[in-house]
Amino acid sequence: MVGEKHNIAAPSVLIAASNFFELAVATAISLFGIQSGAALATVVGVLIEVPVMLLVVRVVNTSKLWYESGEAVKRSI
Repeated sequence: MVGEKHNIAAPSVLIAASNFFELAVATAISLFGIQSGAALATVVGVLIEVPVMLLVVRVVNTSKLWYESGEAVKRSI
């Protein structure tokens, strides 16, 4: 919708989404300690992140033609 190219927008979204998991791990460890359940839960979250991010990559790659054809802009107007 803002006119960004697919090869710029797609990696930016993936990087931004991934950064929240690392921040969650660091925050949980610093607030609750390394032995806490919160730290364990955030580490497990990162392990779940990998297959989810691979699925997102598949969706992003599949949407490339749709994205570059301008259909996203046409449908939002």
